[in-house]
Amino acid sequence: MGGCSAPNCSNSTSIGKQLYRFPKDPVRKKKWVVNCRRDFEPTPHSRLCQDHFEQSQFEELAKSPAGGKKLKPNAIPTLFSAGDPPYPAVTTPFIMLPLKHELEKEPNVGDHGYARRTPLLGLEEEDGDRTAAGQQSCTQCHLLKKQLEKEMQHTVRLQKEQAEEMKKRLYRLDRIEKGLQNFLYEDQIRALSLTKRSRRAVWSPETILKARKIRSAVGTKGYEYLRELGYPLPSYRTLCNRLETKIMVTTDMSCEELAELGLGLVGACNSPTEDVGDNDEEDLLGVLS
Repeated sequence: MGGCSAPNCSNSTSIGKQLYRFPKDPVRKKKWVVNCRRDFEPTPHSRLCQDHFEQSQFEELAKSPAGGKKLKPNAIPTLFSAGDPPYPAVTTPFIMLPLKHELEKEPNVGDHGYARRTPLLGLEEEDGDRTAAGQQSCTQCHLLKKQLEKEMQHTVRLQKEQAEEMKKRLYRLDRIEKGLQNFLYEDQIRALSLTKRSRRAVWSPETILKARKIRSAVGTKGYEYLRELGYPLPSYRTLCNRLETKIMVTTDMSCEELAELGLGLVGACNSPTEDVGDNDEEDLLGVLS
């Protein structure tokens, strides 16, 4: 640790003496310099030991952070063994300052440093760099926080837009389903979601009856054309299998012609217009057996 800056004084903390840094106030600092009989400019590391202050310059009850004596906010050193000072020594603290300013001025407790809190050489510069780095880090954190808030607001806005779009789509689908129910049965609506080649629909009796009526109205070619367009209708084989009355006959008439008669007659034939992959609840061979 450093020693006392007064002439002919070698006190330091190593022998148990407390050291105090020069005050920051230029007027008080000048008084300290004049009284210690030196004509120099104190540095941030310059100190005076406790032996140069009268007992009246210390606080009676308050202690320093290190547990030692604490100087009064307006303390002035007056005890020196050197020759006469270059200027008259100042013995009364702030004697040249008006009393009004003395009362209004708040004590600068941080003016006097104590030995155990004295920074080493170069630590003050490191503290300044650390403070600047901390301020820069805080600024960056503030910017990142703002950016995060903007991203969160953007995400919330997108979620609201997607929710509104989904509501609109569900409303449109509901309208479409209600429109389909006006001319399609429920099993026909389900069949629309199946692919044409892998259709595994289960047709209701109502749908079978309606399909027979449509086939009789539009004919064989018209019926198969509707099925090719994607209209949910059972195949001709399914219609044959679902007939309530089944009578096997041998005739030169085609299966389509027999079906158009509406007599419940089934011929042993394979219609070329049947689709492979359509779900037949009973195979035509089972009818022939």
